[in-house]
Amino acid sequence: MKICVVGAGAIGGLVAARLAALGHEVSVVVRGPHLAAIRARGLTLREADGAEHVFQVRATDRMAELGEQDLILIGLKAHQVAGVAPDIRRLCGSSTIVVTAQNGIPWWYFFKSGGPNQGTTLESVDPGGVIARNIDVDRVLGSIIYPAAEIESPGIIRHVEGDRISLGEVDGSDTERLRNTVKLLRDAGFKVRVSSDLRSELWVKLWGNSTFNPISALTHATLVDICQFPPTRALAERMMREAQEIAEKLGVRFPVSLEKRIAGAEAVGKHKTSMLQDVETGRPLELDALVGSVLELGRLTGTPTPNLTAVHACVALLAKTLQDAKGRLRIEPKS
Repeated sequence: MKICVVGAGAIGGLVAARLAALGHEVSVVVRGPHLAAIRARGLTLREADGAEHVFQVRATDRMAELGEQDLILIGLKAHQVAGVAPDIRRLCGSSTIVVTAQNGIPWWYFFKSGGPNQGTTLESVDPGGVIARNIDVDRVLGSIIYPAAEIESPGIIRHVEGDRISLGEVDGSDTERLRNTVKLLRDAGFKVRVSSDLRSELWVKLWGNSTFNPISALTHATLVDICQFPPTRALAERMMREAQEIAEKLGVRFPVSLEKRIAGAEAVGKHKTSMLQDVETGRPLELDALVGSVLELGRLTGTPTPNLTAVHACVALLAKTLQDAKGRLRIEPKS
């Protein structure tokens, strides 16, 4: 197969390397030092068990060079997808499958969903409907990817732990292409679960991401610290109850209790959330996908969100402050 991973960072790089190990023709779309390193030395995967492998994949920052693909995995963060959606469209042939792997509410959430919100575009994750116009939802398989990985250094991906992936059709149907993609990922060493209700499963993950991520960004605290400090634990619980009310109005049923979800986060231990890692490295924050989208759905369902709104405002200002500071550093003259 011809497979392209758009955004081969930590998770995208992990998937790309394992698919390359099967002998498929894998291309990765990356930038900067990561691109230069992969071109020079290949894509290195350091597995959790200590095994290390190097794979020769085609690496580029220009998608137009790649031509039509059989499978495209979008490994970018949600706020980056709109900017490359027209380029992704040019990689698609008549039967190309596009797997989305973003955190938070996906751009296709109300497509093929039925009900009164059928076809609604969420401005927080797809401003102006750019993604929906360029990536045909009929191509899409949604996914929830649970493994933890990191870019250890340019060109080197370290798999920390976990192999679980949930994959499903947007409308929950059982199709041949879904079964084939599940087999492909299982052959690559992932434990793949077929989901007939991706939206509910997305909410269980988002339940934590929309609360612990922004709190950690503001406090620089790990998951266990947030859960064991009574004021932040109480704040997280209030935020989660607001999100739960929104989701349940949209027909979502949570398979675990709020208390069990918090206990699960606490059990992770001294783990820095992805948003805190972005704060520390100066990368843009996934605020719209993880929190802004929940607020938009709150407005859509008429659900009050005082705690989510307040925390979102604080993190939005933090994001602006960080970007302003980064901009000033770029223009300061050298001494």
